Amino acid sequence: MRLLVVEDNADLAAQLVAVLTQARFAVDHAPDGEEAMFLGQTEPYDAIVLDLGLPIIDGLSVLRHWRQASLNTPVLILTARDSWLEKVTGLNAGADDYLAKPFAMDELVARLHALIRRAAGRARSDLVMGPLALDVVAGVASWNGVSVRLTALEFRMLAYLAQHAGRPVSKTELTEHLYAQDFDRDSNTLEVVIGRLRRKLDASFIETVRGQGYRISHG
Repeated sequence: MRLLVVEDNADLAAQLVAVLTQARFAVDHAPDGEEAMFLGQTEPYDAIVLDLGLPIIDGLSVLRHWRQASLNTPVLILTARDSWLEKVTGLNAGADDYLAKPFAMDELVARLHALIRRAAGRARSDLVMGPLALDVVAGVASWNGVSVRLTALEFRMLAYLAQHAGRPVSKTELTEHLYAQDFDRDSNTLEVVIGRLRRKLDASFIETVRGQGYRISHG
């Protein structure tokens, strides 16, 4: 899953990127409202963390612009402590959730997972596809009840394919949702990771759909 973090405080931004990367997200960072507005409309994020107090263009204006442009990406806003007006205004502008500073990083991660689940129409954090079981929050995978060790990239790819089971997912879509913007996006890497997943699970579990991409069809 790929996130955009919009935060002008360099220390907090670095902390957010580090924590969310450790939680197996691919993370981009925008330090001001202008860059955030551009990235939000040009990159396919699964969720966005948006501070409201931004330079150049304030966060509320960015959020309103996104929603007026029919951008439906889930947005969690960061507000000042005890500022009920910011929370209400942000929610009315189209935010899906909020956290007041200071906040616990674990809570941020949990809320982002919940937002992404709701956007995908799922209520639970686990995904079960035939012999495969994934706990997206814990980052744990098992095959026929036996734990499988996966790298962060392998887990993100498998989770994305499982969340979109039944339809082919193109290499372009996988690349856009698995890698941060500044990552070296070599399409050959996808094939290598798919190969590793097939060896760890089952060669037939992830299908190659000629001209369309990869698909998990097990229900």
